[in-house]
Parts: sequence; C-alpha cells; structure tokens
Amino acid sequence: MLKSMQAPHASEPDIPGQSGRAELFAHVLEHAQVPEHSPAFMSAMSGGNFFVRGDYCFLAEQDWLMALGYPLRNAYSPEVFEAALRIALEQTGAQDCWCIAPELPPRLIPHQVDADDFFLLPASAVAPVRLCRPLERARACLLVDMTTRFSPQHRRLWSEFTARTPLRPNARELFARTEQVMGTPGLMLLNAWDEEKRLAACLLLDFAPKRFVSYLIGAHSRGHYTPYASDLLIATLLDEARKHGKDYIHLGLGVNEGIRRFKRKWGAVPALPYRMAAWKEEPARQGAKLGDLLYALAASEPAEGLPRHEILSFEPPQRPFAMLWAMEKNGKHSWIGGAAHFFCCSFERSFRRLFRQVDTILLEGPLDEESLNVVARSGRTPCPDVPRVGPLLTEDEIRVLERVVRGPEGFWPRLLNMEAKNPADVRYYLEHTHPWCALFSLWTSFLERQGWKHSVDLEIWRLGHAMGKTVIAMESLEEQIASLESVTVERVAKFFRNARQWKRYIKRNTAAYLAGDLMAMMGTSTEFPTRTEIVINRRDQRFRERMRPFLEAGNCAVFVGTAHMLGLRPMLEEDGFRLRQIMPTWRHALRAKLRAEKTP
Repeated sequence: MLKSMQAPHASEPDIPGQSGRAELFAHVLEHAQVPEHSPAFMSAMSGGNFFVRGDYCFLAEQDWLMALGYPLRNAYSPEVFEAALRIALEQTGAQDCWCIAPELPPRLIPHQVDADDFFLLPASAVAPVRLCRPLERARACLLVDMTTRFSPQHRRLWSEFTARTPLRPNARELFARTEQVMGTPGLMLLNAWDEEKRLAACLLLDFAPKRFVSYLIGAHSRGHYTPYASDLLIATLLDEARKHGKDYIHLGLGVNEGIRRFKRKWGAVPALPYRMAAWKEEPARQGAKLGDLLYALAASEPAEGLPRHEILSFEPPQRPFAMLWAMEKNGKHSWIGGAAHFFCCSFERSFRRLFRQVDTILLEGPLDEESLNVVARSGRTPCPDVPRVGPLLTEDEIRVLERVVRGPEGFWPRLLNMEAKNPADVRYYLEHTHPWCALFSLWTSFLERQGWKHSVDLEIWRLGHAMGKTVIAMESLEEQIASLESVTVERVAKFFRNARQWKRYIKRNTAAYLAGDLMAMMGTSTEFPTRTEIVINRRDQRFRERMRPFLEAGNCAVFVGTAHMLGLRPMLEEDGFRLRQIMPTWRHALRAKLRAEKTP
C-alpha cells in the first residue's frame, strides 16, 4: 500500500500553518477514497508533507514525491491527474517519484511496477454462515480489545510474523514503522488475547477517513496460535465500523491469492483498480524548473472555484496585490499591473478576484514549458565569441559571490544544518554561460536561499489558464532572447561585485512592492543589469502598441515588469486612458496619502 520512503534529501517544501493544515486534513478525510487519503497517518509514516493540488493529493519531502491519483471529488482523469502532477513536480523539484492511480497517465505506463485492486467490504456485511460456529469457539477463548499502545507483545508478534512471511517492501515498511506512528489520530490496534494474555492476532486500523475504516496490516501468531483469531477480529471490526458510522471497510490490496480468498470469504469485492509507477524525473524537467526561474526574471528585466482548503497547503504566504492600476477609456475598463517576477509571497487570492472580471490576460512573453526550456538552453550554450563574466572578476570577488550565493559551507555549517543542499556552481556559470544566464541563475539561487521560491508571472500564467481565460504573450521568444543578449557583461560583473548588498536590496524592494510604492521601488532597483534602454525603453513602446487594442476593447488585465510601469503610465495617458491605482486595503490608501503629502 505504502511505498518505502527511504529517499535522498533535498529542499523542504512550504508547510501551511496549524489552522490551515487542520482544515486541509479535514477536507481530505471528508472525501477520502483510499487508505492513502489519511493525511496524518501518511505524513507520520512517510515523514513527508501532505498537500493538495486541484483534486489530487501528494506527499513530498526533500527530493522525493508520492502522487495519489485518486481524486477527492470528481471522476478520475489521467490528463487532469498528469496536470496536477506536473505542478507538484515543478513546485517540489522532486527526482525520486512514485504514484498510485486507477489508471496511469500515458507517460508513466512504461514505469509501472505493480498492479492490483483495492478490496472493499460493506459495513453491513455479516459473518458467513460457515464461520458462525468457529467464531463462537474463538470468542470463548479470546479476549478482544482495541488500544492505541504498541506493547512488547505487539513487538514480538510483529517480529515473529515478518520473520516468517514474505512481504512486499511497502508492507514491511508499515510493520517496521508501526510503533513510531501510534498516537496518530485515528490509528487503533484491534487485539485478540488468549487466556494466558498472549497476543494471538492483531490488526492495525485507521478510523480517520469519514466514510470508511482502513485495515492497514494484520498479523497472527503461530507460537500462540488460536484458530479463527483473524476471523474474529474481522467480525469485531464490522461491529466497530457500524458503531463509528462507517459505510465500509477498506481491506487494502489483494496482494496474493491466499489473501484474496480470505477477503472474498467475508464478502469483500475488488472495487478500485490500483496501478503503481516508480520513476526518476528526467533532467529535462529539472531543467524546465530552472527555465521557469531564468525566464521569469529575464522577461522583466489550480481551477476556478477551488475551495480555500485545497490551496492552503504548500502555497507561499498570501498578501494583497497593490502594484495595480485600473484603466478606463470610452466606458471600457481594464487593468495593468507591475509584476515582481520573483517574490517571497503569493498574490493568488487578489489575482483570482481580479480575473473574475476579465476575459483576456496579457503577459510579456510565453511561459509554457517548451519556451522556458529554449531560454535555458540558449543561455547555457553561448557562441564562443560571447564574453564571459568570470575574467572581469578578481578571485576575492568570486569568493564573496560564492559565499553570498551558496551560503555558509564547511564542517560546522553542515553539522548545524546550515549548509545549502544543492548550491549553485558559481564558477561554472561565470566561465561557461552567457552573462545573462549567469546573472539570472546566481541571482535566482540567492533568492531561493532567502525563501523566494515563488514566481508571480508563472502564478498569473497558470491561474489564468486554470480559470479559462485567454492568456496572450506580447513578445515572441526571439524578441525575448534578443533583449537578454543586450545585457552587457560589464553591467553583470558590476552587479556581482555588489553581492554583499543583495540582502539589503531585496529587503527595500519587498517593502516598496507590498506597499504599491512604485517610485520607492524604482529608486532601489535601477542598478539591476537589465535596466537598460533596450530592455526597458524600447520594450515599453512595443508593449504599448501591442496591448492598446485589447485595452480599448476592455475586460483585459496586463502584467509587465514593474520597471516598465514608469514609462507605460504616461504613454497610456497620452493614448486617452485614465489610470487610477488600486488600493487593496485602507492601510495602502493611508500610506499612499501620506506619501503624496510628503512629495514636494
């Protein structure tokens, strides 16, 4: 049932607060279909973070991911599951992956490692007639109880049973970790004790899912054998399921013919197909993640109606979006926003409200996976005559840059768990890649180490598509790359020499951006290497021409790099648009008023 979770380590994903986590777990248990839909149990057993994307659940920790392809509410769709899996892979960067599903998506079929069925037993079932007398004899000599304590007798029974029984690795893992997970809400041990208070049989059960109780594993003793002890526990389990208001018992997988016969004897039927795949995510997908990061910076310089509990887990902190202006011309309304292409928090709730009012969303350039990979490959394979940044920096400057980008390294940082797990190879980027690729790769690595793992552009792109909006790129990929190649090696080298100031730089930028203070933000960021006449001014005119027909038609939202807002606002006013900055809260409005009063 549960794949062995022994896996290498990488960066830990974000975890929601306690209230959000409780709400998420309650929602999953309400709609659970399979034993793996028990968040507390799965988190405790695997050590992973349980989260939801769309209608599907996932567990992740370090660089592994387990995907549960059984939807919480809707009918299963391999295509929808694959889309949710793709998002989870991008967000976690996982390499070692497993998934279970009733049907594998096409790309995972070659990686299938197991096929079986889940067996379900209605809670209304009664003992087969031929078992009535044997059950009476078992009741006469066995005491049945239910506990949460894993005692030395349980430990001996588990050891005896696993020593003599061939088990799948996932089942063996369950037995090995039972003691450490007892105490997890919903987990119970159903025990059958003989007259000498020896444990004859035991079942590990999970009562947490709303509609069913899960029979996770079971064992019986040969040393203290009592006939029909396991059957007595199943009969007792049926009584307990009815007492707890369950509709059925999830008896798990068929595993082998002997276990299937036992389950069918009680009336259980194979009700849900089970297919398992195991694979290592290809480097191309990891490259795509890097491409996301590169492209979202270069460009500047889940479905409608999902309930709140489905997006609480794994998302960055939410803040109101203040870098937004409403526009009106001839009674037609649109909006334009300044995008901070990397940031420490999410604006999804603000965007979701805004997108309900629009039909079309314009972004600077394409953000599909293929385009992102093209940008990443272009940066890593420069022509031989393209100058590199490395020769312009001294050895001392490179060492400072390495410390800023990679963080503390060595014995003590490693001992104190302060050392970055996958630090960027600074010298490789300085010597072998295009200057703009070195800039965005090292800047991105620095930001990720500060907890900036969120791309606002990608959030807009994905949310727009998920909500069924028309999402349009204003520039072609060729135009994007041409703008990147205009960034000079000297400007990149100067930025790297000031690496010690990067923390102060992002701190000032964060405060200005969250406040919607465009002038303060520009005052702190003009030194960024992409703030050039080609990258900013020439593109301003291009954006103006290409967005104008959509703005005049109305019901459009445009997002450009925040630096472009300085030039585009007066251009749009010249074109007859009236602009008004949106103040999402009274605090934003008050601060804007105070700023205006201080301005000469």
